[in-house]
Amino acid sequence: MNLRFLHKLLSLFVVILLYTSQSFAQQPEFENTLAYLNNQELIQFTQIDSILEPFKKDSLKMKQLLSDSKKNNYNEGSCFALNALGVINRDISNYDQSIKYHQEAKKYAEKANSTELKIISLNMIGVAYRRMDVVKLALDYHTEALKTAYSVINPSQTIIHNIAVSQNSIGNIYLALNQYDLAITQFNKSLKIEQNANNKLGLAINYHNIGYAEEAKGNLEVALSQYNKSLSYNNAIDSEIGRVICYNSIGRIYLKQENYAEAEPMIKNALEKALELDDQFYITSSYVNLGQLELEMNELPLAEKTLKKALNIANSYNLKSAVAESSKLLSKLNQKNKKFEAALDYYQKAVEIESTILTQQNLQYVNDIVLEYENENQNNQIKALALENETVRLRLERNKKILLYTSLLLAILGTALFILNRTKALRRDKHILTLEQDMLRSQMNPHFIFNSLNSIKLYIINNEKENAVYYLNKFSKLIRKILMASKEKETSLNDELETMKLYMNIENIRFDNEIDFNITVDPSINTEVTKIPSLVLQPFLENSLWHGLSSKTEQKKIDLIVSKKSSNFITVEIIDNGIGRIAARKINDNKKLKRNSVGIDITKARLANFSESFHNSYTLDIEDLYENDNPSGTKITLQIPTKKINTTHSLASKSSYF
Repeated sequence: MNLRFLHKLLSLFVVILLYTSQSFAQQPEFENTLAYLNNQELIQFTQIDSILEPFKKDSLKMKQLLSDSKKNNYNEGSCFALNALGVINRDISNYDQSIKYHQEAKKYAEKANSTELKIISLNMIGVAYRRMDVVKLALDYHTEALKTAYSVINPSQTIIHNIAVSQNSIGNIYLALNQYDLAITQFNKSLKIEQNANNKLGLAINYHNIGYAEEAKGNLEVALSQYNKSLSYNNAIDSEIGRVICYNSIGRIYLKQENYAEAEPMIKNALEKALELDDQFYITSSYVNLGQLELEMNELPLAEKTLKKALNIANSYNLKSAVAESSKLLSKLNQKNKKFEAALDYYQKAVEIESTILTQQNLQYVNDIVLEYENENQNNQIKALALENETVRLRLERNKKILLYTSLLLAILGTALFILNRTKALRRDKHILTLEQDMLRSQMNPHFIFNSLNSIKLYIINNEKENAVYYLNKFSKLIRKILMASKEKETSLNDELETMKLYMNIENIRFDNEIDFNITVDPSINTEVTKIPSLVLQPFLENSLWHGLSSKTEQKKIDLIVSKKSSNFITVEIIDNGIGRIAARKINDNKKLKRNSVGIDITKARLANFSESFHNSYTLDIEDLYENDNPSGTKITLQIPTKKINTTHSLASKSSYF
């Protein structure tokens, strides 16, 4: 046993150890993922794929997923696991087993009734057959995938991506049949979808395939540009297999340009990475390119050894294109070595293999199938448009009905609201009228009129003609003002204060003119412009007179102060030096004929109604005054709003939203 063998054995042991430790580290995480999938039973491919992405290249874990999914009748999980196992086998060129896994995956997709998973499975089978150069079967599966995808009215992103996969694969089939322009058309269709989705892997694949077609047409610089674009996307997603493909293709361009110095590191790098990945398809391609390089550089023994390796692997894995290509190069090599019989044998073998791929029958079959799926695609699009038109028509009819019913409903609601508002307005007007009538009855109280006339009569009896005329004049003015005020809902502050002076003059007769009544108005208030409810102050003055001052023997005083403490209100304060509310209440309770303050309640209702057209409502505060803890009178503070709601401005503001 030599040292080199021991070194290899030790390296292998280290790799196994690292892999095992990594697997053990991942196991708990994978078990948690399985438990989550079994509980949730996700059905969308993107959801399943995002969760299983770290594990889908591990065959043991995918087999465990398959086993668990079958036990739990989780068809989507079984389908995903089988497709993952199919890809793993395809990447090691075990195509027969790969196809079996994908076909079983298709059955589980049908059980799950998942169009997405069915399309994915069909495309996977097509890719495996294409790798084997089995043109008819590859095309059958890809076109079935396309037909299924195009039958979906509103395809998901997964289905759209698989349309791109199908078109790319059909382009590759055209490449195998040397139909390069048709191939480029298919690749461009696929490329457009991948650009819209910003799928870098899809972009890398399509740019490479376009480069391959351009290379076959002899456009080497264009091809090299496309390969470099593909390489940049593969580097962006860190795809080793993508780099292998691009290195091989770029190396092959340099070979054709006889730039061997640039070609050699590219091809050898591709071979080294392909061997690490253990992908026999790309190992074969790398050996073919390396053999051709060695042949061109006249390193014939090395070229023969390399090309035979390529041929053996291609035969072992039934890679027909690689068998034909390596056989052609071996024919050329034997021709250089003057071994013409061997050269002929290799050449005939290459022609025989190519004839199984490039038959007119195959070409016609491909064209017929592609034409059929394109026609079906157009028919599906026409059906989709017809369905969309019918949907739009039905939607328009439904919208017309909705509009009609909505209009009727709005009309009914509008009428109902109008009636309700009208009824409410009538009730409000009736309420206001009632209040005004009650107010008038309160002001024209028979007792007040009788007592006032009786007082004037005493002046006449006592032959006090001047006083009799003076007070009779005042009384008539007061009655006229009360009657005029009853016709108006509001009056100027100036008129209200004049009326209150008249009222107090008449009432003062009965108090032998003992009441000192004073009115003070803030000069900043325009009494002619300021509006208040008519006769609103009289009940408060009456209250002060009959509850506060009537039972008092000494000095009697009432101050009426009007001020403006806020821009939104005027403040009216009525201050008397009466006996206070508590003593007045006791006196009133002991009277046989009790005097109720009905006028105050009516006034409150009138003030509330008056405030409705203003930004703020009125406030009323009655405060007992004390001096050395003894009652010294009552203070009434009434705040009457002055800032009205601007209805016109409000409507204009609302209209600005439309």
